[in-house]
Amino acid sequence: MSAENELELLRGRLEASAAEIVALNNEIDETNRGVLALYAELDTQAQQLRQATELKSRFLAYMSHEFRTPISSIRSLTRLLLDRVDGPLTDEQEKQINFIRTTSEEFADMVNDLLDLAKVEAGRIDISPAWFELVDLFAALRGMFKPVLVNPEVQLIFEEPHDISQLFTDDAKLSQILRNYISNALKFTAQGEVRVSAVILPGVPGPNGPHDAGEITFSVADTGIGIAPEFHDAIFQDFTQIGSPIQKRLRGTGLGLSLSKRLAELLGGRVGLRSEPGVGSVFSVTLPLRLPGAPEAAQGVAEGVAQGAASGTVPGDAAEVPDA
Repeated sequence: MSAENELELLRGRLEASAAEIVALNNEIDETNRGVLALYAELDTQAQQLRQATELKSRFLAYMSHEFRTPISSIRSLTRLLLDRVDGPLTDEQEKQINFIRTTSEEFADMVNDLLDLAKVEAGRIDISPAWFELVDLFAALRGMFKPVLVNPEVQLIFEEPHDISQLFTDDAKLSQILRNYISNALKFTAQGEVRVSAVILPGVPGPNGPHDAGEITFSVADTGIGIAPEFHDAIFQDFTQIGSPIQKRLRGTGLGLSLSKRLAELLGGRVGLRSEPGVGSVFSVTLPLRLPGAPEAAQGVAEGVAQGAASGTVPGDAAEVPDA
């Protein structure tokens, strides 16, 4: 083959390669334009989703506040009637007024759950950590639920916490999580017990001793109807209610457990569930012994807390709550 033919062949190959490069560049440009368009569409949809979430949160907050006034009026009126301010009541009248009172209290709980959920979603819920006694937390819960223990076949038992006397977190939010757990347990337990306990999960020892790090798990165990495994993941989602004969007789929004999960995450923790149908359930929340990012001044008493915890001065006997 002559040199001229070889040059012609090389020229043809170069032209073919150049054409392929141009085609590839065009394809890349087209792909880039598609990606940019996709990003723009995603940004638009994300903005619309944020607006929708904001509108939903505003709506829930507005409606919750609007509902609170008439609910409070109804509850006040029922209290006045049950106090016989306007005269005696017949047995039937007292029965109907108690029904109104119970329903209004349930409605108030639903409204509070909706308002709290709206605050969490809008990022407007405040966390106020402080040192508090676990014994005081359990005592408050014990006193809160004692009046509602109307089933003589169910016992509510609080096991006094071992190994630690104080915790640094938001006690009001923790109490709200445990109240939701206990309320559900009492609601779905026809016979047996509901047991509340707290157990330390040790972490890496810090400068103040073995309790300078680690976690604590609060558990509410019941002997109720239990939950099938296929519902375990869904139970903590918004508006989720598990179908059962008992559930059909009870009112609720399905927000309590969802709200508990979000509150636990705000406190740097997590929720858990172990359950078997016909045997019972154990709902738990695990929190750090100290809320992450706690102020230095608040953590300055950690040494005394750790030493008190290590000394084993916390009572260890379980306290049973007599049925109302």
